[in-house]
Amino acid sequence: MDDDDLPRRRGDAASQLSLESLDSYSQDELDERVGLLEAEIVRVKAHRDRASAHRLAADALFKPRAET
Repeated sequence: MDDDDLPRRRGDAASQLSLESLDSYSQDELDERVGLLEAEIVRVKAHRDRASAHRLAADALFKPRAET
């Protein structure tokens, strides 16, 4: 089984960020953080889309052919 198929452990970076208190951040620091998180969302979605396309291609390649 691939490691990618295993459930993520709790305590990954995103989970840890969600627990952090934001009280000490300035408005500018919060804006910067939002920008970084938005960029990370774009990166993760692009990776997900590439992985999905790769999976579809593999499924199409190894799919049993219908007999005619």
